[in-house]
Amino acid sequence: MAKYLLLKHYRGAPAPLNDVPMDQWTPEEVSAHMQFMQDFADRLQAGGEYIDGQALSPEGTFVRYDGEGRPPVTDGPFAETKDLIAGWMVIDVDGYDRAVELAGELSAAPAAGGKPLHEWIELRPFMGSPATVTE
Repeated sequence: MAKYLLLKHYRGAPAPLNDVPMDQWTPEEVSAHMQFMQDFADRLQAGGEYIDGQALSPEGTFVRYDGEGRPPVTDGPFAETKDLIAGWMVIDVDGYDRAVELAGELSAAPAAGGKPLHEWIELRPFMGSPATVTE
């Protein structure tokens, strides 16, 4: 088994497909999207592939050390210059191909008009997990 992090970005979908920001969706569209995410997680949990996941607020702060005795530096994030994470899910699957398959399914979560979002899902293996890429 290999653990992967699936990252949902606020950058959304390719513009020609379904690039309506979530804050412009109807309450019903948001509910349908959230239900899809819950059903997806429930299905993976039933099959033993789900570990954890959370939705994240678009607000956030980058923090870094600024030297001994100095307060931490805080900045952003700014959507125009920094990528914002909408949520994440940790899965434990048989390998890379299964992780790609699940990321593709997650990318089809419904959005505006009930159509698939086609959003980019970032797939990251955990350190120490085999990262087998097939071409």
